[in-house]
Amino acid sequence: MPDTSGPVATSDTASPALSTALAYHRAWTGHDIDRAMSFIADDIVCDAPAGRLEGADAYRRFMAPFVKILTGSALIAAFGDQRTAVIVYDTETVPVKSAPAAECVTVVEGKITYSRFIFDRAPFDAARRTAD
Repeated sequence: MPDTSGPVATSDTASPALSTALAYHRAWTGHDIDRAMSFIADDIVCDAPAGRLEGADAYRRFMAPFVKILTGSALIAAFGDQRTAVIVYDTETVPVKSAPAAECVTVVEGKITYSRFIFDRAPFDAARRTAD
């Protein structure tokens, strides 16, 4: 995993959206999928590299397998305002040592209602080919 031991870039101002996004991030990177889902709206829409997911059940099915293979995470940057937050991080998983990602989320009343999830699938595809 890249060295992210330096300071994390964050917003200077109090941001309700950022607070929610960071609490959600801490929960799933701490392997607590139930706590993470407490920050997800029932009608969440998530656009991810694999396509659009709609609803909390679909989102849980998307995140739960990843959380199971997660071995580490380093927050790189986090910014937000009243409704929108962006978090950038690097994850380490069983098959892939470095999997950088970013999420841009919309938060309404403490719940993430929309997530634009960005990550590079190539390292995971390479790991799958190597395992075959």
